[in-house]
Amino acid sequence: MAAGRGDVSPRLSLATLEHLPRDLAPRVDPRAVPVGIVHLGIGAFHRAHQAVYTEDAIAAGGGDWAICGVSQRSPAVVEQLAPQDGLYTLARRDGAGERLRVIGAVRELRWAQADSDRVLERIAAPATRMLTLTVTEKGYHHDPATNRLRLDSPEVAADLADGGSRTVVGQVVRGLARRRETDGGPITVLCCDNLPDNGHVVRALVCDFVAHSPHADGLAAWIEANVRFPSTMVDRITPSTTDDDRARIAAELGLRDDGAVVTEPFTQWVIEDDFAAGRPAWERAGAIMTGDVGPYERMKLRMLNGAHSTLAYLAQLSGYELVSDAIAPFTAVLESLMERDVAPTLDVPPGFDLAAYQAELLERFANPALRHRTLQIAMDGSQKLPMRLLATIVDRRRAGAEPVAASLGVAAWMRFVSARRSDSGRELPVDDPLEGAIAQRLAGREEAQPVVDQLLSMDQVFDPELAGDDYWRGMLVDLLEALIRDGAEPTARRVAG
Repeated sequence: MAAGRGDVSPRLSLATLEHLPRDLAPRVDPRAVPVGIVHLGIGAFHRAHQAVYTEDAIAAGGGDWAICGVSQRSPAVVEQLAPQDGLYTLARRDGAGERLRVIGAVRELRWAQADSDRVLERIAAPATRMLTLTVTEKGYHHDPATNRLRLDSPEVAADLADGGSRTVVGQVVRGLARRRETDGGPITVLCCDNLPDNGHVVRALVCDFVAHSPHADGLAAWIEANVRFPSTMVDRITPSTTDDDRARIAAELGLRDDGAVVTEPFTQWVIEDDFAAGRPAWERAGAIMTGDVGPYERMKLRMLNGAHSTLAYLAQLSGYELVSDAIAPFTAVLESLMERDVAPTLDVPPGFDLAAYQAELLERFANPALRHRTLQIAMDGSQKLPMRLLATIVDRRRAGAEPVAASLGVAAWMRFVSARRSDSGRELPVDDPLEGAIAQRLAGREEAQPVVDQLLSMDQVFDPELAGDDYWRGMLVDLLEALIRDGAEPTARRVAG
């Protein structure tokens, strides 16, 4: 049973902060810091990453940078955190144990669907100087192959027609329009999702929306003069919090906490230092401020995320529920992916130890305390593959190489979405924004050649260069045939050599 459902412990809140040991309490007084940031997508990752950096930056350098967190899809996070005055516990876990601290950077909670006007008012308020986002790749309603707004999306079309804010991009545009109307001043839009060159992509999506909106006269020029869209790279593994996690944390705190998040000790944030109206002193909290996020971003997306996705699909086919259980049988193929396929495509920052980074990634994947589920990583594959695996494959094919390990990750995804069952016959749920289109194209086919042909024809996922590469198409067919015939583990062992 979840903590709080039948649990009579007092609840974490401003009123119960005095019951916490001093070393667990927030590093700033939550009552003393006004809101300066609106964050869209107040999920577990934001609370384990940017909110922690922001609290530490305020503690180190001051500033009115508390967060108004907006839940996009459901009221669940608001229901968890609002009764707790935005407070929640961060649990950092590894093989050596667990360390807790309570975070106080989130001062206000809103649910976008029920409170849209107040969200827009908060974005428009002069005190708000930053709008940040973690809404997942699919939340942007963009075409991953072109990074342009999907004007054929029903939700995007509806927002364009009536000036609504059903989509994140529509919400951002309406907030900026309200800010312009009320003379709220310059603002920075900071994307913290796993999109390559994410700041520039979000800027392009906003400009696409404005260009096609009949309600945005003059807004494009105002955005050009008053809004910055810096790019970022974020990294911290944050699995879903379970009822057992909440119960364990409540027992340690002596307080019920329905909003607790669990994460690993490792954290990284690289930020392009281009802001319209100031920023927290994030560098004093450990963030890297730079003029070029690209090398760090490419390294993380291709090394960590590419390996994560490859592992997730192979693990699902093999019946492994947890990343830490799946790492042993697939370590060799992940090493091959990183060393042979990814490393030659990277522009490594000066002084950065790539071999040590690779070893650290494998150690992080093996962390048994996180209980990170492979199915969670396998979600939304059509949105993730272009930046995690396909970009690596394009670069290697242009160099005349055969990126077999990276291609195995793609073939494993194809097996996952076509068979929808593991090698032992267990049903596998497919959760993807293009699930309907994938199922329609495949029409029940599972044979390697037609599956590859049908999926490569989906230009929402595969660009024409790859889809037209006959040699690579043949590689995929061979790999998918091996997965069908032999299973994931034997195929991965063979690929790893």
